[in-house]
Formats: sequence, structure tokens, C-alpha cells
Amino acid sequence: MSHAASLLVVEDEPKIARLMADYLTSHGFAVTTLGHGDEVMPWLEQHSPALVLLDIMLPGKDGLTLSREIRQQWPSIAIIMVTAKVEEVDRLLGLELGADDYICKPFSPREVVARVKAVLRRSQAAADAPAEGEKRGRGTKR
Repeated sequence: MSHAASLLVVEDEPKIARLMADYLTSHGFAVTTLGHGDEVMPWLEQHSPALVLLDIMLPGKDGLTLSREIRQQWPSIAIIMVTAKVEEVDRLLGLELGADDYICKPFSPREVVARVKAVLRRSQAAADAPAEGEKRGRGTKR
């Protein structure tokens, strides 16, 4: 990484938030943590993280609502849901509302880092890919 990718961890359990932040920071990421759902949208108005790790069950605004709102306002921000809700219906709902990935608690911090890197690789590749019209037009001009 040429510069540290900025991440936002939204988790209301301080020990879990600290664990994720410490592990991600030790792997070269710049991490901010928030513990209340109502803090997220105002924070995003002022900052541009590459990725948000988002708990579903938060005080204030819940993670599913936040995922939908983030995706509507900032479609390029990657979202990984991190939650104790492990039922298939919960995972599917999280993904349908805009999450790029879903991690169930309890989790391995190494898995969180690996998934963050994978999602960022995919989102960067998508951002770098030429638009469909550019692909067709390439090489046809003389």
C-alpha cells in the first residue's frame, strides 16, 4: 500500500472495536472507531473511508439502515457487516442492503484483515476498470 487505506469501524462493544482497530492498524490501515449508529452519517459527511466495518445491532441507528443509507449516498465506499446475527436470512438481508461482505461473531481478527484486504482489492479493481463504453471504443479510432 502506498498510503494507509482509511477504515471506519462501527461497533458498540468497546473491546471488540479496540481489537479490530488494533489488528487493522498493525496491518497498515488508518482506523477510526465509532460506537453509536447516529454518529456514522455525520462522520461520513466529513471523511472518506475506503471501507466501513459495520455492526448490525447498534444503539441509535442500526447497521442495516446505515448500510442502505451509506450505499445510497456513497456507492463507492465498501461495507463489511460484522455481527452476531448468524442466520442465513440476516446475512442475505445485509448483502441485499448493500454490504460487500459479512463476518459473523465470534471472528478471527486475521479473517477480518483478510476480508478487508479482499474487499478493498475488488473495489479498487472495479474503480480502475474502464467503463463499458470505453472498452468498446478503445482501439477503434484512427
